[in-house]
Amino acid sequence: MSEGFLLWSYLSSGQLLWLWVTLVAYAAGDWAFRASGRNPLANPVMLAVILLACVLWGTGTPYQSYFEGAQFVHFMLGPATVCLAIPLHANLGKLRRALVPILVALVMGSLTAVAVALGVAKGLGAGPELLASLAPKSATAPVAIGIAEALGGEPTLTAVLVLLTGMIGAIVVTPLLNLFGFKDWRARGFAVGVAAHGIGTARAFQVHETAGAFASIGMGLNAVLTAFLAPVVLRLFL
Repeated sequence: MSEGFLLWSYLSSGQLLWLWVTLVAYAAGDWAFRASGRNPLANPVMLAVILLACVLWGTGTPYQSYFEGAQFVHFMLGPATVCLAIPLHANLGKLRRALVPILVALVMGSLTAVAVALGVAKGLGAGPELLASLAPKSATAPVAIGIAEALGGEPTLTAVLVLLTGMIGAIVVTPLLNLFGFKDWRARGFAVGVAAHGIGTARAFQVHETAGAFASIGMGLNAVLTAFLAPVVLRLFL
């Protein structure tokens, strides 16, 4: 036991330990997801978060220490967001042919995501800081965190809300769209991208390639629009 404790103390002092733990946790979540037959309830991100939380709690590691080691993953969110231009460029032809419905869906989806979240939170007595943290929760994480900071919110809380939004969206999206009989992969994917950003987009790619491409488009466009809409809608609720 003493040797094990000393080994853990040595490893935990290294900056790369938590990066490896994060990658292993996701690999374990992805294995469980595949083993379940790609059941949406076994979302790999959700499983990885639960596993990481258990490890941090069991070892008594503060989040700040974890983040110092795993911040490379956080850094890669920026380049990953920029890469959304690739599916956008690859599907320009389809995008032009459906430009009007896409723009209408984008505005209505983005506005609904912000207004409904703020309306429910305001009705439950949330204060200004919580509202500012909640407003961009349907945008991709790097953009949402930047918006929250500019609005006076708490970036860490926003990151958690973004993660929860994506995981819930990835779990419910396929059964819900199947229930309502939506068969157009473009519409399905775009809706997922607008509502559930990167995690939902990853789920859309697992279901259908066209859905994944349009989810990427919806995710990217919604990130831009939310940066303009969130401050305006937030002022109305404040």
